[in-house]
Amino acid sequence: MSTNSRLRACVTAGAAALLAAGAVVGLQLPASAAPASGSYALVNSASGLCLDVTGASTSDGAALTQSSCNGAASQTWQLSFASGGQKLVASHSGRCADIQDAGTSAGKLVLQQGCAGSAFQSWNLTASGSNYRVVNIGSTKCLNAEGSTVKQNSCDSAASKQWTLKAAGSGPGPTPTATPTTGPTTPPPSGSWPSPNGQQAVGSTINVSGSMDGGMKRYYGTGDLGSGGQSESQPPIFKLSDGATLQNVILGAPAADGIHCMGTCTLRNVWWEDVGEDAATFKGTSASQTMTIDGGGARSATDKVFQHNGPGTMYIKNFRVENFGKLYRSCGNCSKQYQRNVVISNVVATTPGKVLAGINTNYGDTARFSSIRIVNDSSHKVVICDKYKGVTSGEPSHIGSGADGVNCLYSSSDISYS
Repeated sequence: MSTNSRLRACVTAGAAALLAAGAVVGLQLPASAAPASGSYALVNSASGLCLDVTGASTSDGAALTQSSCNGAASQTWQLSFASGGQKLVASHSGRCADIQDAGTSAGKLVLQQGCAGSAFQSWNLTASGSNYRVVNIGSTKCLNAEGSTVKQNSCDSAASKQWTLKAAGSGPGPTPTATPTTGPTTPPPSGSWPSPNGQQAVGSTINVSGSMDGGMKRYYGTGDLGSGGQSESQPPIFKLSDGATLQNVILGAPAADGIHCMGTCTLRNVWWEDVGEDAATFKGTSASQTMTIDGGGARSATDKVFQHNGPGTMYIKNFRVENFGKLYRSCGNCSKQYQRNVVISNVVATTPGKVLAGINTNYGDTARFSSIRIVNDSSHKVVICDKYKGVTSGEPSHIGSGADGVNCLYSSSDISYS
């Protein structure tokens, strides 16, 4: 399997920001740039009010609200990367913005809770014109200001779901600058695949701990990694240890068994030119682990693109897939089974293709979808969500498909065709 992609970098110059009495004054961070870690006030585009904590409470369960911007610590939010997105931590309490009861339905309150690293405490800030939508990773719903309360609701272009980020501080100082983005925020148009900056033959698995940036080089297998077949026993080109990040890499043919993640990992701007056995396999043993695929694309997958063998949650976002069997499959017959979850958002799937996600409902698997576009499928033959009864030996049995509000979570507005 192989991949490539072009890094799109966007850097915003620093500028001075002041807090005037009773008002937030600072340079607005352009929504075309990914917000960097730092301190911000979040200003609602409909009301001009700031995201706040009711009564400046420091207690768990205190509801978020919107109120007149005054530079208070309860209106200052620390952004830092976690669980496939960013945490929003209230400066006065050190608690994280969370969804009431880890709910996925519209109208659930947004609260502050002790930071635990769950998907419902992780947010994806996506550009919306000159503003941001603040999208919860766990529910795929948007931060919405409704009167004095702040709730989650389905994402659309309503001004109440648009937020401006402004640098926060107690006096003159540099505005936090946007870090270079490490991948496209939307899938590139069909037919646009990155060109490699050189290539490297790989005769034995490359082990990655920490972070590795491939500089858009093409990596392809030779020797034991060079059969180009569909054998389940092939080693991977890359093996990522728990906590590792691999970015700006193209996997060319033959790609053996692609990439193995042994715990929490991030694949950013990774491209597979010709998927081998699988593009990437999620292993590990912790129910709290996450595998995030952000940006990039894969094509020519005879069967699966992403295989989920261990527990935890896989996030597939800002991704393109072409000529594929299944984009995602929760292992149907692993000798040890777990509950597994997948969140698929902002994905373009071009046929021929069969299934976006296959899950095992008897183990409590869930698959959530949002902003999915399917290309060249006028008859709507691509299955969004297939359901199976998983087993520990033998073959799983197919038991149905389609949205059900329990395991396969999406609505017709989440899927578009072109």
